[in-house]
Amino acid sequence: MTTGGFSSKGLLEEEAVLKLPSLTNTDALEIGEIAATLGKQRKLPIAIEVRIGEWIVFHASLEGSKPENDWWINRKVSVVMLKHHSTMFERVSAEERGADWHKENGVTDETHAIHGGALSLITEEGFKGILIISGLPQVEDHLLAVEVLTEFLARKGELL
Repeated sequence: MTTGGFSSKGLLEEEAVLKLPSLTNTDALEIGEIAATLGKQRKLPIAIEVRIGEWIVFHASLEGSKPENDWWINRKVSVVMLKHHSTMFERVSAEERGADWHKENGVTDETHAIHGGALSLITEEGFKGILIISGLPQVEDHLLAVEVLTEFLARKGELL
């Protein structure tokens, strides 16, 4: 299974747990730096981006990443900007419903990639931005993004 046995219900619960206290430029940079540090320590061939809305606040292309990672990032961003949920949630939800996600949303795979690795950054005020990881199999991209947000929240004292 390419989606790691996730359920849409579990991914929505994960989204609620990963709610941020705020999303400032400083927060976005710290999130990106956590991802870059983990990626470098593990020698992962990834590209990382953190956006506030559509504004790219942090971008890093680690050793081994490729120019096409930016294409993947932009396609994943298009999904999250459209739906305000993670790309993994959108993929798993469509699979559970037996739906053609692209047809449902009137978009193409060329512009919108429902492949794990892009998480919506949500505060009490709602959707604020996106953390995107690209370069690993989609489940690993998603899990690394979750690990990054978990670490960020732990540093802020937001997780027990």
